Amino acid sequence: MKAATRSSLNKMKRIVIKVGTSTLMYPNGKLNLQRIEKLAFVLTDLKNQGKEVILVSSGAIGVGCHRLNLTKRPATIPEQQAIAAVGQSELMNLYSQFFGNYGQIVGQLLLTRDIIDYPKSRNNVINTFEQLLKQGIIPVVNENDTVAVEELDHLTKFGDNDRLSAIVSELVTADLLIMLSDIDGFYNDNPTTNPAATLFSDIHAITPELVTLAGGNGSEFGTGGMATKLKAAHHVLEQNGQMILANGADPTIIFDIINGEQIGTHFRALKEVD
Repeated sequence: MKAATRSSLNKMKRIVIKVGTSTLMYPNGKLNLQRIEKLAFVLTDLKNQGKEVILVSSGAIGVGCHRLNLTKRPATIPEQQAIAAVGQSELMNLYSQFFGNYGQIVGQLLLTRDIIDYPKSRNNVINTFEQLLKQGIIPVVNENDTVAVEELDHLTKFGDNDRLSAIVSELVTADLLIMLSDIDGFYNDNPTTNPAATLFSDIHAITPELVTLAGGNGSEFGTGGMATKLKAAHHVLEQNGQMILANGADPTIIFDIINGEQIGTHFRALKEVD
């Protein structure tokens, strides 16, 4: 079936961009400063175009490991929480510097899952987002790794930032979620081991068959995998939203996505097809 046109993406105003640890760091655990700088450039330019931009960024533990010269993600929760405290500070310092080079102010929001369960907390978070966007500030969101134990217990997938980005998209009623990863989109097999793997251009529902195709965990310093991205897409589709999963190796790909080019995998409900 021919892929549906994506020309409507150019009209999207409120956009959530999620970047994973693998986008911000090299496989050797060092910071990928070039990508972080490009990301700041792209998001600032989108903001200058009149878009409302929210960045959901992983990387606190990965950056913390880099800062403390650790070669592996620690196994115990107290160690991870301590490293996340260091890494989150370092990460926001980097974002402030790079976005500042383009005259863009950013603001940090550290969230925990319970905000969606308590109406007053939920409303307060929504109000904070709205006020930041109203003042032209780009919110930079991460889960509060120093207290959010569920994310750090890698025996479970609950609390990963893929899901967080979908929840943020719901909270701010985003028009589009762009999830940048280290893969070009969702495939019917692992493209790193099967050159014949086929990319899904459009997905309209998360079926059991797709869940079976999803792989395991993500990078050494991250927590996400393809399964968590499908769960995030399912959440977005339940909210009648749209999501693009694409490769974040070059953040300027976001411009091409917004311009409607056939890049990555487009998740949207069938009734949204042009």
